[in-house]
Amino acid sequence: MTIDELAARSATTARNVRSYQTQGILPPPALVGRTGYYDEGHLARLRLVARLQGQGFSLAGIAELLRAWEEGHSLADVLGFEQALTEPWSDEEPETATLAELVERFPDTATNPSLALRAIELGLVEVDGEHFRIPSPSLLHAGEELVAVGVPLEVTQDEVAALQADMARVAERFVGLFERYVWEPFAAAGMPGDRLDEVTDALRRIRPLASLAVGATLAKAMEEATARSTAARVVRPHTVPQPVGGS
Repeated sequence: MTIDELAARSATTARNVRSYQTQGILPPPALVGRTGYYDEGHLARLRLVARLQGQGFSLAGIAELLRAWEEGHSLADVLGFEQALTEPWSDEEPETATLAELVERFPDTATNPSLALRAIELGLVEVDGEHFRIPSPSLLHAGEELVAVGVPLEVTQDEVAALQADMARVAERFVGLFERYVWEPFAAAGMPGDRLDEVTDALRRIRPLASLAVGATLAKAMEEATARSTAARVVRPHTVPQPVGGS
């Protein structure tokens, strides 16, 4: 990538990229003639910097943190780990939509604007100038299908909020497994450079495992819940209303 392409992909500016290089936050590019070229490792570093800034770290603090992190490790290994750490967990591509298109898909928002505002609060849609960005089209489509079969939009949004909370707890558990059994032993050993590849490999391998485990567990739970629900309705006795003051 050229510096302009890197800046565009990392949602920053070429000026910031040059500033990060000056501060030692970003490694220099590979030079081909007089042109510098950046790779996915540089993109991962910029994403990590943005994430740390979002958590309140100053650029000076980030630079110091990265210097300490790089000490004793090869830059290629460090950038490889950062790439595994920051790359998206989903390959789903965001979509854009107009307000009219969203209202057509969710008609209740036309008469109840609070439902549209809550969709933004839940992160289902994001304001993007005159359009709306849909980070996860599949999640929005799932909500659309629930509404189509008769579930009220307000109830659907409640379920999305509950699901987000449930998945946050699941994610914390999987991250906890990585921290406890992979990262902490690595850190306790002094973060030796010859073991960083192992840590990076473990991080890459645990990513699909989390999705597979959640999908398989949910499928089994849905089978059991559906069976229980069906059985309960089949054996439920039918009650015959009695007339008032009936005999």
